[in-house]
Parts: sequence; C-alpha cells; structure tokens
Amino acid sequence: MSTSALARLVDPESLVLFDGAMGTMLYAKGVFINQCYDELNVRAPDLVREVHRAYVKAGAEVLETNSFGANRVKLAQFGLAEQVHELNRRAAELAREAAESGRDVLVAGAVGPLGIRIEPYGPTSSEEARGFFREQMEGLKAGGADCFILETFGDIQELGQAIAAARDVDPTMPVIAQMTIGADGRTPYGASPEDVVRALDRFGADVIGLNCSVGPQTILEAIEKMVPLTRRKLSAQPNAGMPRDVGGRSMYMASAEYMAEYARHLVHAGVKVVGGCCGTTPEHIRAMCEFVRPLSPRFAQPSGGVASVAAPPVVRDVAHRTPDIEAVPLAQRSHWGSKIAQGAFVTSVEIVPPRGVDATRMLADVKKLKVAGVDAVNVPDGPRAQSRMGALLTSLLIEQQVGIETVTHYACRDRNLLGMLSDLLGAAAIGLRNLLLITGDPPKMGPYPSATAVFDIDAIGLTNLVRNLNHGRDPGDNAIGKPTEFVIGVGVNPAPIDLEHELKRFAWKLDAGAEFAVTQPVFDAAQLENFIKRTEGQRPPIVAGIWPLVSVRNAEFLANEVPGVSVPESVIERMRRASEKSKEHAVAEGIAIAREMLDRVRGAVQGVQVSAPFGKVELALEVFGDTITASTADAGGRAPLTV
Repeated sequence: MSTSALARLVDPESLVLFDGAMGTMLYAKGVFINQCYDELNVRAPDLVREVHRAYVKAGAEVLETNSFGANRVKLAQFGLAEQVHELNRRAAELAREAAESGRDVLVAGAVGPLGIRIEPYGPTSSEEARGFFREQMEGLKAGGADCFILETFGDIQELGQAIAAARDVDPTMPVIAQMTIGADGRTPYGASPEDVVRALDRFGADVIGLNCSVGPQTILEAIEKMVPLTRRKLSAQPNAGMPRDVGGRSMYMASAEYMAEYARHLVHAGVKVVGGCCGTTPEHIRAMCEFVRPLSPRFAQPSGGVASVAAPPVVRDVAHRTPDIEAVPLAQRSHWGSKIAQGAFVTSVEIVPPRGVDATRMLADVKKLKVAGVDAVNVPDGPRAQSRMGALLTSLLIEQQVGIETVTHYACRDRNLLGMLSDLLGAAAIGLRNLLLITGDPPKMGPYPSATAVFDIDAIGLTNLVRNLNHGRDPGDNAIGKPTEFVIGVGVNPAPIDLEHELKRFAWKLDAGAEFAVTQPVFDAAQLENFIKRTEGQRPPIVAGIWPLVSVRNAEFLANEVPGVSVPESVIERMRRASEKSKEHAVAEGIAIAREMLDRVRGAVQGVQVSAPFGKVELALEVFGDTITASTADAGGRAPLTV
C-alpha cells in the first residue's frame, strides 16, 4: 500500500479515479447472472484478477474488490453463509495482486446493502445489520484492503450502520459512502440529495456521493445540489446510462466518450472521486482518465501522513428529518378508535370478500351485522393466499353502501414499499380509518403456488410506515401535508411454537406504533391468558379472535393446515362426538365452544372478533348472544387509554 496514494484519497483537493463495473465484465466473459459472482474469488480467481488488471491498465487508481454481495445474508441464498470471511479475504487479495501491476493503486473493499429491510421497516435490527457488515469488512481488511467503499445503498439508516461497522473494524481506514438515486433524483426511500449529503456528512464518512441506478446526467444534477452543503470530498460513479433491452439482454448504451465528457462535468461541479458503475468497462475508464487527468494536479503527502478518523456514534436516525406533526387523537379517528380509547368493549365480525365481482350477498350479510349492533366488519386481505376481491375496495363498498365501519386487513405479501404507500394514501383519502397490518400468508398455501410474493417489508415495518403517515411523514421522512388518521392494528398469535419470539415481535409492533391487536382464533383460553399475563407491562388493547367450528373436519383443518392456530385435542374430540350425531349437533357444539371462549376471556380483553365460517354471519351473531347489547353500555372493566 502506498501512503502517498492513500493520502491523496482523503486529501480534499486531490482528484482520484476509480475503476468501472466488475459484474458487467464477468457477465461479458460468460458468467451467467444466476451464479454467485462473489464465489468466483475462490472458484475462478484468474477471471477476477484479469478484470482488475484491465482496469489498472486503463488508468484506474483504485480497484474495488469483487465483494459487493459478499455479506452473510446474500451469501446464504447460495448456501455460502459460512464463507463470508474467506470470500472477502480472497476478494481483497486478488485486487491487491492486480494492484501491484500498477503504480500507487489502492484496493477498496466493496460493500453493498444486505438485500433485506432493517428497522424500522424490516425485522432486522440496526445492531444485527452492523454485525453483518462488520463480519464482511473484517475479511476485506484481512485480505489487504486500503479503504472501504460502501455503495448502491437505498436506505440511509442501513448505510449509517455500514459506516459504523467500518469504524468498528478500523477507525483509521478511509470510508467512501455512496447512495443510489432514481430518475427522479431521490433514493428508493424518497430521500433527496440534500437529505443524503447531510446524513452522510453527519455519519462521518470521509468521502460521500452517489453511484449506480441512473446515468451521469441525473447524478450530475444531484451532485450540484450536494456541493454547497458539505466540506467533505464528493464522489460520483454513474452507470453507463440507463439499460435498454436489446435482443433480450440489458445493454448500457452510453459511449466511453459520453461518460468521459460527463466525468469532466462532474469534476467541474466539485466531485473529487470519479469512476463508473454498471455498464462501464476499461474502455470507459480509459476515456475518463484521459479527460480528467489534466484536471488532477499531483499533491505531495500532507505532513503527518493519513489522518486518523474518529469513530461516529451509533446511527439511530435520519438527518434532516421532517418534524412530526401531532397525530389526530385516537378517539377522533373513528368509532372503532373511539371505543378503544375509552376502554370500551368492541365487537366485530370477520367476513370473507367475494371470489368474483358480485358483492350482493356479502353486502346483505353485512347489513344484518349493522342491524345487530356490531361495531365493525373485519375484511381479510387474501387469506390463505386465496384470490378474492381486494380488501381495500371491499371495505370501501361496505362503508359506502351499508354504513358500518370496517377493520381492513392489509398484507405485505403482494406489494412493494411504493405500492403500499400509494394504497395507504388513497385509503386515507377515501375515508378508510381502521387497519389491521399483517405480513400475509405465502402463495404456496393457496391455489396458485407458482405466484410470487413481494414481502418488501413485514408487518413491523408496515406499522412503522403507517405510524409515520399519521405524523405527516412518508418512509423517506418527507412531509406529506395533512397526516393520515389511521387506527393501527396488528395481528398476534397467543399460541405460537416459539412464544419468546412472538412476544419479542409483538413488543416491536407496539414500539412501532400499534394501537390494538387481534389474535388468531382462540380455542384454548389458558394460552391466551398466559400470553396476556406476559404482556401486562405493555398493556396492549387485545381483541380476541373467536371461531365457531361447524364440524370435526373444520376443527382438524384449522389445527393442521392454518398457520398460527392451535386447537386442543379436547376441542377436536368434542366436535368429533357432536359430528357423529348430526351436522346440526356439530354446529351447535361449535357455537357452544365459541361462547365458552368468549365468556372466559371477556374480562381479560378489550373486544372480540368473531369469524363467520363459510360466510354464515348468523352463526357469528349466535356466538355473541347478549354481548353486543352489553358492550354498548359496558366499558369492559378497563380504564381508558391515554391518547
């Protein structure tokens, strides 16, 4: 490693040229995209070394290691999770071997995002993410990396943890931190270039900038907004334009001359670290080198050598955060929210949306529930991965045509983050207020097992998202104007296989902003009572799920084929004996069991959700008995919540 080269990297006035794409070159050499490119460091090292040497010959002063996806999370997809250290160490060693063929060439340990959501929009904690990054960087350092380049991040929070991990590994190693933006000039989470530069400046990266995603023009426009806001060195590594489909292949069409011309524009704008990302080749880097080299006077090594960089504090929030708007009080958001806020006992019935477009029968059944005095109708969102009318539009039909409130289930399975945001803003605009946020059943449970699921975020991340909307902020911490007025509910399983894990997830949901919870169907009151006892310190308003069984087959199906539902053998045996007599006896026994559950748990919960098996709302109403009338006058023995 050359200390003068490393000094130039961190010197605020020195211009440094990085290399171009590794994946593009490997693909051009016949490596199919379904392979793990990081594994090539041990499986085909000559191939990787050859690409590095081509960039050195083209004039690159810094080589990025072939390790963009070499973190434990991504490697696990290829069964390589236990080879994190080896693959990263070899990646750095190969780049180091190639660097020796040039003069003053540095090796940058390349680190990309984990490929999963971290808190507050995913199940992975910030500390876990930091640990994954630390593990990867330790391998890169062991292999001889001179610095770290953290690139193509879409989540500022995640990049903050990567920077913190780099400081854990070696506080003196320079860190280049780069976000990616779209054609609109914003990150996938909606952060602006100004948000990015303020955050990365505060996190303490030595060089901050943008890479990938779009061509040089959009990156130049974003850089021009970033320059006035920081004194740190800026970097830019754009793609070779936007990819186009040519004969079934994604081709990057920007020529070497075009990229070189924009490299000069970037330098004139204030960038001091330039290079290329997807689609760029040694030809592009050679042209960029010729254009920018006259702009790059050589500086002597500063006295004292390379400065040590202080480790930043643990990153927990986002810079330039839009201040919270005070949420509308829970009692004012909906009738359902008002009763929960008062500590009153709430009642609801779960109906299933129609399979087709004719909602006549469903609406007629819902009218019966309104006449009976039920507080709300629960509308599932593709339960058990079945294809049915969408929950949002079903809820709109019910509220507009019947005039009873709905509790709309909203699942993460079918939508990415942007789709969810669009749906929720639309739901708020048309007046839907009560949400039950769930992760959703996987497609393999339903009749279309080949369908793909999205699961961009899970129920915890979605709860965070909705809570932010209620405070006037989108996922990128941008103001949305008037806040939404959702009553936020979540699902909970009082009888899981791993109770400690379920309790932990429930605590995270409450911390994320959940205001009530609906349980899976309860057939063992003792299990629910134990769960409530374990959550007494959190004092969550729990609505117990009640399911009137109609046959022994129904009981066996729930016990064996519906995730999260526990049906004791004693209940199955009761249904078996009743079913042997007649269908009528079985239905009566199922209603009796459901009433027993309701009577026993009523004093411990703040409401019940009774399912209408096979769409028979009459059975659900039989379970309630006089509960609906009593709940109108009785607060259920619970003190009002502080809202």
